[in-house]
Formats: sequence, C-alpha cells, structure tokens
Amino acid sequence: MKQGRDYYRYFVSIETRWNDNDMYGHVNNAVYYQWFDTLVNRFLIEKTGLEPTTSAQIGLVVETGCSYFAPLAFPEQIEAGLVVTKIGNSSVRYQIGIFAQNAQAPAAQGHFVHVYVDRNSRRPKPMRPAIRAVLQAFAAQA
Repeated sequence: MKQGRDYYRYFVSIETRWNDNDMYGHVNNAVYYQWFDTLVNRFLIEKTGLEPTTSAQIGLVVETGCSYFAPLAFPEQIEAGLVVTKIGNSSVRYQIGIFAQNAQAPAAQGHFVHVYVDRNSRRPKPMRPAIRAVLQAFAAQA
C-alpha cells in the first residue's frame, strides 16, 4: 500500500546528479537502491552511532524491493523517508519512501531488510539493546 509523507519518521534530502538520469530522461531504477542504502546507513550512523568500518556488529542487506509511481529526474532535490516496520531478534525491516521535494505522495516506495551479524564471523547475532531501542523509537505508529 502506498504511504504518504506523514507515515515516515526520519528524512534526509538527497540531490540528484547528472549521471542519475538514464537514456529515457529519468532517474534509473538502480539509483533508487543507492538512495535506500544512503538513507538507512545515514540513519544508523546518526541515530545509533554505527561505525561502518569498525563496529563489532553490522547489518547486512538480505532483501530489498521497490515500486515506482512517478518519475524523478536531474536536476531535482528528493527527500527520502524511513520508518521501521518490523523488528526481529537479529533483523529489521525498513520501509522507504522517495519523494519529490515537498510532495505528499511518494514517487517510489520500497523496503530494505537488514540482518545484524558479527563483523568477523558474518553470522547472525541478536541486535544490541541500544540499536533495538532506537529502531523502536522510529517504528510505524499503529
């Protein structure tokens, strides 16, 4: 189901780049996944203190998907919104909305699933309580 701007709990602004456009004159679908990654990792760095190169526990992407509703193109400022929709023992599912600046309806909407693992063994590990608390604070409101 397409969710409007009010559904999302955390936003970042991202500028489109010249090379984001494809030969059809709009942002290529692969770029949306880069935006997803940028949004989720900025959220984790800012809100949980994640250090991508040194933290003992990291999140690995195990699933992602996207639905497209309206085109975006360079030069356009976009706003990426995030909400946590499911928290498991070692996993979390984020829903992401990609919006044209100030738009209420998303141009695209997708999801991103992380499984938290030990950095060295790459085996799943229950997420740290501090991370879980932050995720719960950004969970979708019932």
